[in-house]
Amino acid sequence: MALPLMPKATAVWLVENTALSFEQIADFCGLHPLEVQAIADGEVAAGIVGLDPVANGQVTRGEIERCEGNPDGRLKLTITDIPQPRAKPKGARYTPVSKRQDRPDAIAWIIKHHPELSDAAISKLVGTTKPTIQSVRDKTHWNATNIKPRNPVTLGMCTEAELEKIVALSGRSRSVVHDDAEPATHEDAAAEE
Repeated sequence: MALPLMPKATAVWLVENTALSFEQIADFCGLHPLEVQAIADGEVAAGIVGLDPVANGQVTRGEIERCEGNPDGRLKLTITDIPQPRAKPKGARYTPVSKRQDRPDAIAWIIKHHPELSDAAISKLVGTTKPTIQSVRDKTHWNATNIKPRNPVTLGMCTEAELEKIVALSGRSRSVVHDDAEPATHEDAAAEE
């Protein structure tokens, strides 16, 4: 069941401004009835300012009056036509400072075990830049002597599912490229020798 925004603040307002029972308020706000009773007694949420659910459009005044008259009635959230915020797409991958020295090791492991991955795929998976990947690939990285290929999953750079997904996607795109090429004939093979 959907809950109102800021349930404790809403409960404070409902306790102070309505004749609803503790059970009705608890059911609407997703709280325990004893917690609502503690709010009414001033033991809990003493510093919380009440949030008017009518002013916020979460419930109508008529709905509150209906439930005040019927002890068995339950408040229902008002369905709004206001668009809800969508989940933001993932931005750049953040790597904690303590893990950043492990990035070249993860890059080296990926290059060694999955050479079919593009620099863009590695960059997205590990959260690094293409010049860093290229320097590890060319062994021109400033710390190239100390780089040891280590699995990025065990280093905490990515999950196993993310790694498998990118490898599968790159394998699929590579097979599409190879399938589009014309098959070599025996005359072509003899001409190459």
